[in-house]
Amino acid sequence: MRLLVTGGAGYIGSVVTALLLDSGHDVVVLDDLSTGHQVAIPKGAQFVHGRVHDVIGEVLTPDFDAVLHFAAFIAAGESVRKPEKYWENNLIGSLRLLDAMRSAGVRRLVFSSTANVYGDPDAVPIPETAVTRPPNPYAASKLAVDHALAGEATAHGLAAVSLRYFNVAGAHVRADGSLMGERHDPETHLIPIALQVAAGRRDKLELYGDDYPTPDGTCVRDYIHVTDLAAAHLLALSTMEPGTHRVFNLGNGNGFSNRQVVDVVREVTGHPVPTEIGPRREGDPVTLVASSEKAQRELGWKPAKPALSQMVADAWEFLRR
Repeated sequence: MRLLVTGGAGYIGSVVTALLLDSGHDVVVLDDLSTGHQVAIPKGAQFVHGRVHDVIGEVLTPDFDAVLHFAAFIAAGESVRKPEKYWENNLIGSLRLLDAMRSAGVRRLVFSSTANVYGDPDAVPIPETAVTRPPNPYAASKLAVDHALAGEATAHGLAAVSLRYFNVAGAHVRADGSLMGERHDPETHLIPIALQVAAGRRDKLELYGDDYPTPDGTCVRDYIHVTDLAAAHLLALSTMEPGTHRVFNLGNGNGFSNRQVVDVVREVTGHPVPTEIGPRREGDPVTLVASSEKAQRELGWKPAKPALSQMVADAWEFLRR
């Protein structure tokens, strides 16, 4: 298939691009490099430098079979301070994409959504039927796109899948032995920041709050290996239904507190990770743990690398290289 990957220079988008290329697909990456890195785009993909809002009408032609949409800002904390940035980029950019897909007759879309749309859930693990309570503009912008996809599917026959990610970690190992990992700047995710502390690139790790109603007072999250996450996108492409918007949670079904994650980083790296407790970060849910039964049942997806220690070890190897 001929596929367009928006945001394909980012962490997850680049790994999905690599798997698509390895599967024999023709891939075009569209990215403005505002948060992505051109060096992360796998060889073999055609690269178009530009913003979805500005160039999607020129890039997306009728010969494309589908779009995988990753282009978004993802820092939940920043979205509380700058909500307009997230609505303009994440929602309006997605609406421009849907306009271009309709005009070009491209009728298949896989969307990078987030488990953050559930906010503080009533129960865990979280099924796709759980009530959505987005706790920040980032999550709200993603949920708004989910609603737009549902309307587009009903009105215009779009085949759409939203994949709601839980916390993604690790590095993808390609067939040639090269590694693809996180390159966020600034980095906002717990595991890579903890690894930077272990490597001596930071003095300490700040944990945002230790007074949550959890066993050790820190937030609890479900972690999924980036290779497992990327594999789900290929499965989604093969099981899409015209006129239908389907939603799948992607996680391991296991929760780890922030303190537990730091302990695993210390164990894997053999280095100290000094921590400091800071104030709670606005918009952070207490516990997010996935039920991925629907993805396993309907997509045939199952995590191949569920161990948190494996995710940390792969990310550590990427950082050291």
